Amino acid sequence: MELAPLFFAVIVGFSHCFEADHLVAVSSIVTRRDSTSAALKDGAFWGLGHTSTILLVALVYMLGKFVLSEAIFQYFEAGVGLMLIVLGIHRIIKLKSELHHPHLHEPAYGLAYGVGLMHGLAGSGGLLISVLTQIKEPSHAFLYLLLFGLGSVAGMMVAAGAFSLPFSSKLFQNRHLLRGLTLVSAALCVGLGVKIVLENVF
Repeated sequence: MELAPLFFAVIVGFSHCFEADHLVAVSSIVTRRDSTSAALKDGAFWGLGHTSTILLVALVYMLGKFVLSEAIFQYFEAGVGLMLIVLGIHRIIKLKSELHHPHLHEPAYGLAYGVGLMHGLAGSGGLLISVLTQIKEPSHAFLYLLLFGLGSVAGMMVAAGAFSLPFSSKLFQNRHLLRGLTLVSAALCVGLGVKIVLENVF
């Protein structure tokens, strides 16, 4: 297999992370962090979760020749929308207590991994159809998807790191500013989630 398509897979995976639903989800997650290093780990775990689902669905398809219908993936997309709504509302609820006890209980990285899993499940349908129709050799297709996943890890680490900068305790101490940014992030999360649900269910 030529190197150009493999390099392209990393680039596509990297850019894939900057879709709106991915960005609002990770922005909501990293508002709970007070350090960029912790946010970078969130980004990495999101990317790993996203990659895990894509590779799992690819294996199921390649080994069992089992293909889910397009309608099923629409419901997966709606599930992403519902997840965003819950994520945003939960963030707003937790904001008040965190203002009095900032970053006392930082969330485990399992949250970022789980969000990545859901995003990967919703987006795997179109990606697999595109890759598997263009690359006939299963091992090459799997390698492409793996490199796509590695690119997504790198991309989300960049996004998470950038979003975390205003919340870094080393850079900012203004609680009113942090509260405002958190509310904006949560509101965007809920708003986009509602839009996605409406588009895929109704």
